[in-house]
Amino acid sequence: MASDPPLNRTLVPLLTSPGGSLSDDDAQFLLVPIHIVTHASQLPAEFLYPSVDRQLIIGFDCEGVDLCRNGALCVMQLAFPDAVYLVDAVEGGKALMQACKPALESSYITKVIHDCKRDSEALYFQFGIKLHNVVDTQIAYSLIEEQEGRKRSPDDYISFVGLLADPRYGGKSYLEKEEVRVLLRQDPAYWTYRPMSEMMIRAAADDVRFLLYIYHKMMEKLNKRSLWHLAVRGSLYCRCFCINDNDFADWPRLPTLPDILAAEGYVPEEEILSVLNVPPGKMGRVIGKKGASIRSVKECCNAEILIGGAKGPPDKVFIIGPVMEVRKAEAILRGRMIDL
Repeated sequence: MASDPPLNRTLVPLLTSPGGSLSDDDAQFLLVPIHIVTHASQLPAEFLYPSVDRQLIIGFDCEGVDLCRNGALCVMQLAFPDAVYLVDAVEGGKALMQACKPALESSYITKVIHDCKRDSEALYFQFGIKLHNVVDTQIAYSLIEEQEGRKRSPDDYISFVGLLADPRYGGKSYLEKEEVRVLLRQDPAYWTYRPMSEMMIRAAADDVRFLLYIYHKMMEKLNKRSLWHLAVRGSLYCRCFCINDNDFADWPRLPTLPDILAAEGYVPEEEILSVLNVPPGKMGRVIGKKGASIRSVKECCNAEILIGGAKGPPDKVFIIGPVMEVRKAEAILRGRMIDL
């Protein structure tokens, strides 16, 4: 099936653009087509058939209704240097998503994404896809901040809007994002409507068209140790909400320490994901009034602590970090569940 000529186009930053900030000068951008994909044949062959000889780096995101295990993934965005592909999971259905499965699980295709947790959960529970080999720009941002001596406070996660506004990674305002947020609040089924409106197409493309540029700016800053931690934490975040009965035995193995770091004598503490079951009626104790209890645990443990919340699962706490810090967080949280 031949792809129809694209009706929409967008501007992507040239990877050779000087400095960190992007001006509105068109010379810093390349006009590329936006392809609406409803059949696998409309996607590049090098994406559908991953190969060690043709490794790719792509921008990646998903849109949907209440995006999680129980929601509905509606659009998957893929940003290549010369085109943006909007994979229509509503029109293309499971057949189209299954055609994308090898690429999304491949070690040969790097998926650059901002906050992979819920996207990974939706892909896993709705389509059986184990998202692998991601570069999560939210994690990368935190690692760069640590490298440069700035300490992040608990729950101080940078949003994609905030990241893009940072002069080091674009210096671009993303005011249109709020337009879509307002529409989503008014109508949660916004991403299900077909044909996609011009605003839907623009919003979907906007969420990925800067990702490759941001990726290259971050790669210039991350040292070898941070790159290692980025790979491990990205893998753990992909697994985070995708709990199963076999302790992730069917998922790709976590990245091993590169030889160059081992040769330098670097011995990092193992980082793990722990899933803590919370008995009925005890989640209030874990969280505390206005989140005070869980916040105090985060402040004393060097680990990420995540609650399933409204999207679920509602009875579990997810802890990611070095083994000793994770065990400390587990012990404190279990203590708060005990009846006095």
